Amino acid sequence: MGWLFLKVLFLGVTFLGCLYPLVDFYPSGETRGQKPNFVIILADDMGWGDLGANWDTETKDTANLDKMAAEGMRFVDFHAAASTCSPSRASLLTGRLGLRNGVTHNFAVTSVGGLPLNETTLAEVLQQAGYVTGMIGKWHLGHHGLYHPNFRGFDYYFGIPYSHDMGCTDTPGYNHPPCPACPRGDRPSRSLERDCYTDVALPLYENLNIVEQPVNLSSLAHKYAEKAIRFIQHASASGRPFLLYMGLAHMHVPISRTQLSADARGRRPYGAGLREMDSLVGQIKDKVDRTAKENTFLWFTGDNGPWAQKCELAGSVGPFTGLWQTHQGGSPAKQTTWEGGHRVPALAYWPGRVPVNVTSTALLSVLDIFPTVIALAGASLPQDRHFDGLDASEVLFGWSQTGHRVLFHPNSGAAGEFGALQTVRLGPYKAFYVSGGAKACDGDVGPEQHHEPPLIFNLEDDVAEAVPLDRGSAEYQGVLPKVREVLADVLLDIAGDNTSRADYTRDPSVTPCCNPHHVACRCQATGWTDFPRGRC
Repeated sequence: MGWLFLKVLFLGVTFLGCLYPLVDFYPSGETRGQKPNFVIILADDMGWGDLGANWDTETKDTANLDKMAAEGMRFVDFHAAASTCSPSRASLLTGRLGLRNGVTHNFAVTSVGGLPLNETTLAEVLQQAGYVTGMIGKWHLGHHGLYHPNFRGFDYYFGIPYSHDMGCTDTPGYNHPPCPACPRGDRPSRSLERDCYTDVALPLYENLNIVEQPVNLSSLAHKYAEKAIRFIQHASASGRPFLLYMGLAHMHVPISRTQLSADARGRRPYGAGLREMDSLVGQIKDKVDRTAKENTFLWFTGDNGPWAQKCELAGSVGPFTGLWQTHQGGSPAKQTTWEGGHRVPALAYWPGRVPVNVTSTALLSVLDIFPTVIALAGASLPQDRHFDGLDASEVLFGWSQTGHRVLFHPNSGAAGEFGALQTVRLGPYKAFYVSGGAKACDGDVGPEQHHEPPLIFNLEDDVAEAVPLDRGSAEYQGVLPKVREVLADVLLDIAGDNTSRADYTRDPSVTPCCNPHHVACRCQATGWTDFPRGRC
């Protein structure tokens, strides 16, 4: 009976979704008052060392982000909530680790489920507080039925429902190894590369409708910037506060080939991609500055570290090289719990509120976005569950340098069970109960190794995680019982919490397809307007 109700609800809202771009979804019945606007920009696979302000490089490709750092706050000890796409994004929108929200690994093109429906998203909380909410870019938290962004608190959605390498295009761009373009004609082509998608084209959604399949990756950044600017303009004119969440395609592969045409210095594709991303962020910041500068908080960060197996198409981990793991084999970046996998660039910008040109060493996380934004909006956290993030307002406003005492880095694919908490950050110390290297550029994968007692590193003295503390030392013996205590405490807390379980069932029939009668689901793009009605 409950499922029948959900189906009826979905069909009804789908019908309304066809009409909803025709009506004003920015009603002016509520004035903004003192509620701030929020713009959250999440880069994809960007390394800590890719941000010029973080790393003393000969050539800097992030002029706009560096300017934002100079005009706001830069965080140097900021961490993704997981080292891979879906879990990191689920934690951003819920303030909860995967063991609580149920999202422990990535969703697929054929995934039936997504972020569990009993989890409350940031957009849902702000929507109830009177905010206009928009999401542009990569979602990767379920696309079928009620898992779509329009049913998870977002009034407006424009983007790709998962990573942009999870479907073929006519403009494949740079990838390692390269993937072919979408097939044309009557017969689908097959790729010998296991990680290439050739049976279905990459879809671009506007609200509930596929407006382009395959996506033209060459113009995607321009479309994202255009839609973001228009959303900010419409929302500002409505008299209501707004939340804009952007999941950038950058710096995930494939990297568009057209970026090289503007690269007069002949730099590598990755550098050109960084500059395109930086330009996109700069356009959004400029629009904020022109429209609602004093009342808009802009937060930029990343979902995880660089994807090392992509070789020259992967970013820089900076000094966080995970040397202990590289000596064992494999990569210490994305999918691992080494610093290169989860320490990410992070900037906060809010003129008049966030102090200018400040570098914060506070230990913070993507998990903190949820409680911080809710507190600043004057809204309330859901009362029936526990959260792993903290309200970082005092750090943002320069009143404190104290963040987390403890962070837990969930297993993200390189070793151990997905989502399990076997890496613990405690002050400057980091303990590994399991270690492993992800696939490296040379194809090497580091072995999974279990450690009891754990490996413990002092990051103050060893950011490269090269040499663990001697297990017989007084320093190690002093830290070990504290690590055991905080780990036991969080696992006990999770066991008694209101937790969720994601549905990872797969069914080819839920694959996004605007025209199943054409090879690879190819269809023509609709005309672009401010908020087009799409095809219903």
